[in-house]
Order: sequence, then structure tokens, then C-alpha cells
Amino acid sequence: MTIFKKTILAASAAMMLAGSALAAELSTATEKQSYALGASVGHYISNQVYNQTELGVDVNMDLLVEGFVAALKNTSVLSEEQVVDLLNERLVVLNEKRDAVVAKTIQANKEAGEAYLIDNKLKDGVVVTESGLQYQVMTMGNGVKPKAEDVVTVNFVGKLLDGTEFESTYTQNAPARMAVMTLIPGWAEGLQLMPEGSTFRFTLPAALAYGAEGAGAIPPESVLIFDIELAKVEAQKDKVPTMGSMGGMGGMSGH
Repeated sequence: MTIFKKTILAASAAMMLAGSALAAELSTATEKQSYALGASVGHYISNQVYNQTELGVDVNMDLLVEGFVAALKNTSVLSEEQVVDLLNERLVVLNEKRDAVVAKTIQANKEAGEAYLIDNKLKDGVVVTESGLQYQVMTMGNGVKPKAEDVVTVNFVGKLLDGTEFESTYTQNAPARMAVMTLIPGWAEGLQLMPEGSTFRFTLPAALAYGAEGAGAIPPESVLIFDIELAKVEAQKDKVPTMGSMGGMGGMSGH
């Protein structure tokens, strides 16, 4: 538990002692709604303060409460211009802290991914392509291999290196249908290695997945692991939705 959390708990306990009697006396709709409004604002502020202190930017809770009450009573010792200037100064600091955290996360993911790829390629059955894509044949089918312009129907599970599952057609109880040429590089290359009816495990370097940008629940510079079952291959006749437009994981789409 962080220092901030301890401070919040202590402050909350003190306020509860002072306010619990008042809260118990709420009887009219206006009283209850007014209290609920205050609670809602309080929760919002608490979340904002927590996020900022997690970045290492301190908050004086006593002065925060004092400033809040003063603003409600229109008795603030700061002008509106001063408030804006001070908050902008704080925003600069917060952005710098946030950028530092992101940079640290990216570097950690990059190092972990590189180490994993080195170890994984030494495992039995792992094949490494020229691009750096790694794959294992789980089940070899005997159907046709898709081409870039083909449409495929697949079932798949996608995971981060720590085992976190970020997408699965199995949990959605529906396979995904997509055009190969619209997919991220690792998928587009990997699918064309698979005969219809096969199940392969692919390990995608970040450069063949979502790179330094990441996507949704996928952090930047993440190596991704996919178990893909190629259920069907068909020639593209009509426009086919990508994963993103199907409501899936925002996309295996590379466009």
C-alpha cells in the first residue's frame, strides 16, 4: 500500500467521523441527491489524486480540500488566472513523469522480448523465418495454403509473454474471418505458411506485431504469442471485415 493510500484512508476515517452523523440524517430526496453529488465529485478527485501520486507527484490533501471548499464558497485566495497557470505547470510535470514511466515500460518490454525470442528459438520444433517470425507446428493440416489475397477463417488465442490473454475467439464462441493482406506482418506471413486444417503457434517479435505503439491491451514493444487454427481458406470475392471492424482485438489489421 502506498503512502498516498494510507493518507487517504486516514483522511477518510476522520471525515467519516465528522460526516457520518450528518449522512445518517439524510431524509429528503434533495438531501440524498446532494450528498450523492458530493460523493461522486469526491470519488473523481480521489482517483485523479491517486493517479498523480502514483507518478510521484505529491498532493497536500489538506490544501486540496481547503481549495475545493473555498471554490464552492467563492472565497479562493487564488485568481482564476493563477489557478490555470498553476495547473498548467503541474500538467507539464505530470507529462514528464508519465513519459518517463512509458519509456521505462517500453525498454523493459523490449529487453524481455529479446530475451524470450533468444530462448524460444532454441526449443524443439521452433522454426525461425528470415523476418524473425518464430513458429511451431501443433497440428499439420492437408489443405491449401492461403495467399495474400485470400480470405481465411480462424480460431485463435493471443497472449502476452506473462501469459495474459488479450483476445480469444474461443471465449467469444465465434471464429474470425479476415483478408490476409489486411493483417499485421506476423499474421500475414504466418498464415501463408499454414495448410488449411493446421494449428500453429506463432511468436511475433514486436516489429511484426504492434511495435513501439502497442494496441489496446497490448503494451508497446510486446512480443506476442498466438495459437492459430486455420479453419478455412477461400478466394476473396467481396470486401471482408478485418478484426477491428468485427469488434475483435482492434485488429490484427495492419492498415
